[in-house]
Amino acid sequence: MRLCSLVCNNGEIMKPLFFKQNRVRRIYTGGALFGEFFNDDSTDGYFPEEWICSTTKALNEGSTEEKEGISVLESGEYFDDYLEAHKQEILGDRDEIGILVKILDSSIRLPVQCHPDKEFSRNHFNSEHGKAESWVVLGTRENACIYFGFKEKISLEDFDNALKAGDNELLPLLNRIPVKIGDVFFIPAKAVHAIGAGCLILETQEPTDFTIQPERTCGDYVLSDNEMYLGLAPEIAMSCFDMNLVGNEAEKIARKTAKKIGNKESLITDADTNCFNVNRYVLNNESSENLIGCAIYVVTEGEGYLVGNEYSRPIKKGDYFFMPDCLCGLYHIKTGTNIQIVQCLNRE
Repeated sequence: MRLCSLVCNNGEIMKPLFFKQNRVRRIYTGGALFGEFFNDDSTDGYFPEEWICSTTKALNEGSTEEKEGISVLESGEYFDDYLEAHKQEILGDRDEIGILVKILDSSIRLPVQCHPDKEFSRNHFNSEHGKAESWVVLGTRENACIYFGFKEKISLEDFDNALKAGDNELLPLLNRIPVKIGDVFFIPAKAVHAIGAGCLILETQEPTDFTIQPERTCGDYVLSDNEMYLGLAPEIAMSCFDMNLVGNEAEKIARKTAKKIGNKESLITDADTNCFNVNRYVLNNESSENLIGCAIYVVTEGEGYLVGNEYSRPIKKGDYFFMPDCLCGLYHIKTGTNIQIVQCLNRE
């Protein structure tokens, strides 16, 4: 891990960065579980994702919004513009934030899909990032589940035929995994998967919006060829699926167990991916935690205070912020009641 600086290069003392709400349009519906998590009046609709401290543009067909998906600071500035103006203070010696963090809520099953690895992205999308991702389950509705890996070894042709035939032939091919609050999963690039109905998830991923989702419909929504295949020929897009992720071994790959040391629970580690780490801090009213820089923090339970550098701000479940590199170690979480906070950071 890179060492972070203790002061900003230009002498300016910055504060942790907080943001306005950033709901992003998708092809599936959800969002009602945001109401309890963010303490707002959210209902199910086509804005089921909150993109957190984002510098990544959403790929929505027909959108004319130049900065769709990019977060806006409380001051009103777009995060990518602010970062460009204060790059060294915010990132230190890094070139980019290097991750995208979301909270999403699914009221219906998402399309069966996969995401490219770095090589596929480099060859077909002129990008150095694929889309490995991880999920922390924050809430559920009845019968919440995910789908991951194939039950048995099948051919790409059989998979393609099942996709065209619909749920009755498609879903029996996949491992259905019931989920509960607190479950953690890692989804490698190229793995077949889908989030089922009823999952409120904190997702950490590589910073792209690349999804190959070759089902024609998602609920009432009809996908275009471009939304299914990202502008690629279908046979090229379908080659992105890893057909060897099969049986009980698939769930062993996906499901992760937290490794706890003191207040810290390591959820996604270097052993899982070299793209990002995800940690959770569980603090009671007798403990506090210093915060490193160039990281995203999401409060998932409880309330407390973000304190340091003659600054104090109350934080509660649903709040999130970015800690600039130059403030590494200068701020800490002080609990009011028990608090849980998830830390997401780039490892590349």
